[in-house]
Amino acid sequence: MGTFASWRNMNRQTASGRRILRGLGALGAAFALLAPVQVLGQAQAQAGDGVDRLTVHLSDPTRPGAVDVKLVNGSITVKTYNGKEIEVEARLRDEPRMHWEEPRPGMHRLSVGTTGLTVDEENNNVSVTTDSVFHTVEVTLTVPTHTSLSLRTVNGGGITVSGVEGDVDATVVNGPITLTDISGSTVAHTINGHLTATFSRLNESKPIAFSSMNGDIDVTFPSDAKANLSLHSQRGGVFSDFDVKFLNSSGESSTESSGTGPRHVRIGGGVYATINGGGGAVQLSNFNGNIYIHKAGAH
Repeated sequence: MGTFASWRNMNRQTASGRRILRGLGALGAAFALLAPVQVLGQAQAQAGDGVDRLTVHLSDPTRPGAVDVKLVNGSITVKTYNGKEIEVEARLRDEPRMHWEEPRPGMHRLSVGTTGLTVDEENNNVSVTTDSVFHTVEVTLTVPTHTSLSLRTVNGGGITVSGVEGDVDATVVNGPITLTDISGSTVAHTINGHLTATFSRLNESKPIAFSSMNGDIDVTFPSDAKANLSLHSQRGGVFSDFDVKFLNSSGESSTESSGTGPRHVRIGGGVYATINGGGGAVQLSNFNGNIYIHKAGAH
């Protein structure tokens, strides 16, 4: 204990030492959380090859589950299937090796990488974390269709979701967000990256909010979708092939002239508009990029 205390005090004198200690604390917490999952017999890890897999059994498989994933470096991919469990796979991404990693003559490199995958389940709420502070980790989830998702990552990849009918909350700092064949309440934000979403249907009781600081927002709605639009684009344009009806300053409606091809409206602050007579709330906000609102089957 005396040796460890001396090492700790020495490193606390520098900023790098403080970062190392925080990282070790996170690793310790991850291992502590992993133990209960293994005791429950849910772990099916492939140790040593950079891939870890877990099967999570929900407390009540008759009810939809909710999954929360938080990464620092890495990507998140979600797909659906007809099962009742949640399958989690975490994979270390191959990264360029440093010059000091080259083996000495007569020696070879051993693969001892681990993702530090940690999964906790309580009352159908599943939390997923990895050791993505020191490594770039690719997380893939296979979930029942009605699962709700809360997904967060900072660097090293984006978020991809396909076929989910539950609610989706997705945030990326540096990377894209791609949502395909979704239909629930959806909130998605990215700082540096494109945001693309295709809806199989719109539920008027399920609000939608998308925002991007640097990157286009590209959404596709069914041709019969009814929505009330709130549009904000500071340094870009808004394009649509819907018959969009805008609300002017007097509160009256006016329809943008059609012409051929998608309409283009440049918005300084923001406007309100409707498609197909209005319906569910849809907010699209962009600072440095365009907004595209597609009608499915129009092209």
